Amino acid sequence: MSESGLPEGLSFERPIFEMVRKIEELKNLSVATGMDLNGEVRPLEEQCEKMTRKIFAGLSPWERVQVARHPDRPLTGDFISRIFEDFVELHGDRTYGDDRAVITGFGKINGRRILLVGHRKGRDTKSKLSCNFGCAHPEGYRKALHKMKLAERFGLPIVSLVNTPGAYPGIGAEERGQAWAIAENILEMSRLKVPIVVLVIGEGGSGGALGIGVGDRVMIMEHAYYSVISPEGCAAILWKNGEKAENAAQALRLTADDLHRLNIVDAIVSEPLGGAHRDHAAAAALVSEAISSALDELSGIDTELLLEARYERIRHLGQFFLGAE
Repeated sequence: MSESGLPEGLSFERPIFEMVRKIEELKNLSVATGMDLNGEVRPLEEQCEKMTRKIFAGLSPWERVQVARHPDRPLTGDFISRIFEDFVELHGDRTYGDDRAVITGFGKINGRRILLVGHRKGRDTKSKLSCNFGCAHPEGYRKALHKMKLAERFGLPIVSLVNTPGAYPGIGAEERGQAWAIAENILEMSRLKVPIVVLVIGEGGSGGALGIGVGDRVMIMEHAYYSVISPEGCAAILWKNGEKAENAAQALRLTADDLHRLNIVDAIVSEPLGGAHRDHAAAAALVSEAISSALDELSGIDTELLLEARYERIRHLGQFFLGAE
């Protein structure tokens, strides 16, 4: 935050916030002096809006990764408090413990009962450490699967909010079956007999995302990303240099536009002008509309047809054609 109390923003956002400061200064001057400065303020606001649209329309893949990781970006908990009513959290995997990096619970969205599953990153240092920065252990994925099967028993649709750098790769997690837990979730989610809507709200990192990311409708927010590996990890492998992350982000085709074009995701959920971190309420409204619309589309589909379509969707992921030799 700056001395004025306004956010400094990411490097490419600085011209926007400089203009925002000028606008705020004029508005404060107008209040202090009683002068009518609307003639000066309105053109600046219009110019600021045009600048913001231009900057965000031209973001590079690496800049979009930075937006997806923005410290003020709305997290799963922010969406729960704004759009999921009567939310009751469910804890534990009934085997080892309760992984706070994954949150599950029953709730309602626009009056429809659902089961929510989501990654939880934490906002401040204490909560980030508590949630392991959104990197789930196997017990987190087992908790998610246990609750999803509970939803299937009750005939409730599942909503999954993905936001993780990746599953936790520590020795303890591997000893407790990290890879097995993720693989089992992918298998079981592919055949759950209820509609599943998945939305990537920030980072969609590798198997950590896939562990709760199989669905009938997979969507992504405009400035989120979804990738087999982080740009830094990819750069370290390909170039032995993490500083090549910008190059890796370009090569990974991880942006919402790339993923939609490649049929990895079914839809892109728009964000407020300047990114979801600028307006949580507006972002929540757009997310609520997108999820509700997807649930409406899926609710009337026969179960066998739903499962068949889900299978075909999975089978065609990564499909490509070679030209004649």
